[in-house]
Order: sequence, then C-alpha cells, then structure tokens
Amino acid sequence: MRTRIKICCVASIDEAQLAIAAGADALGLVAAMPSGPGVIPDARIAQIAAWTPPPVSTFLLTAETTAARIAGHIAATQPTTVQIVSHIDLHELAELARLLPHVKRVQVIHVEGDDALGLIPAYAPHVHAFLLDSGRPCGAVPELGGTGRTHDWGISARFVRASPVPVFLAGGLDAGNIAAALRQVRPYGIDLCSRVRTDGHLDIMKLALLTSAVREADALLYAEG
Repeated sequence: MRTRIKICCVASIDEAQLAIAAGADALGLVAAMPSGPGVIPDARIAQIAAWTPPPVSTFLLTAETTAARIAGHIAATQPTTVQIVSHIDLHELAELARLLPHVKRVQVIHVEGDDALGLIPAYAPHVHAFLLDSGRPCGAVPELGGTGRTHDWGISARFVRASPVPVFLAGGLDAGNIAAALRQVRPYGIDLCSRVRTDGHLDIMKLALLTSAVREADALLYAEG
C-alpha cells in the first residue's frame, strides 16, 4: 500500500506546484480559523483549486459548523473535498451529505484521549475519511490544526484499525519520525504543514526528505507484509 501525502497550508499556486512536483496527492487550503498557520482568503483558495490538475485533490479546511454555511463555503471555493476541522453536530453532517453528495467529506478528530475512538461509529456513516490531528478545540482560543505537535499514536493506531473509512494522520510529522508513525499507525495518508516549512514558506528540501522517507518506509512495510 502506498501512503497518500497531503500538503496542507498551501498558500499560492507556486507552492501548489512545488507540492505536486514533490509527489503530493492532495493540497490543503486553509480558510479563516480562530488560530493556526496558513490562512488565505477564499478568493485565493478558489484560484488554487481551479488551477490544480487532476488527479490531485484540493481540500478546503473550513471552521464552519452548519451544513448551510459549509455548503456556501464550498460553493465559493470549489474544492474537490471539504475538511471539517471542528467536531460538529451529526445532523449537520447528514444534511451536508444531502446538499452536496458529490463533494468528499473529511472529518477531523482531535486526539486528546481515548474518547476519540467513541466518535468513529457516530461520524463514519456521514464521511469519506477521517483526519487525526493534535488540536485542542475546547481551549480558550480553539486550536483546530497546524499545531506542529504529535499526539498519542497508540490511540491513532487503534482508531485506524476500528475505522471503516480511510484515516489520515496529522500532527508534528517530519522526516525524523515518519517511519515510526507509519509503522505504528498504518494510516491511509499523512497530512503535513509546519514541519515542511521554513519561516512560513514551503521548503522544498524538507519536503523532498520527508517524501523520500515515506516511500522508504512504505517499501519496508510492504516487504515485511
């Protein structure tokens, strides 16, 4: 199995080109958030999404929490996928699926403890994938991604085994720890932001080192069966 690579916090078409050249399967485009890096205007998200060639996917990261507002955000930016960064009401997810059945839905789960596992049966019927991150949505200033922190990969591994849909792993991944993360968690894909950047800009050398480490880890895991 090949680990899919999603490069998040893409800020321009130039960065999108760098990410795709390095082997990205998906680009993350961050809309307005209460905190965190990589936020760009909706007009630029729409521009990058329109430019991105298939089969590369474009993920709109939205902090909206109702089906109507999420659908409006999608209409304004035209991504292939929406990444919902808050834990939202299940009725809203079901309504979003009814409103926009053609847009893939990815639900972020912020892994703060074992209670993350209890969200699988609730959310899974309404989404195409999960993304496990290290945010703190209930903090004084909500953190909904881009923290650069790892979380408990033991919980993530259990989540992957229990999930009926694919799972992406995010949070503090870099060339130094990616092999251990893939070996322990076995995610469908990984999500990268802060650790492949220097001074806020996508760093092609860091990205190349990480993607190379992913492919080496994939080959080893495949050989081991």
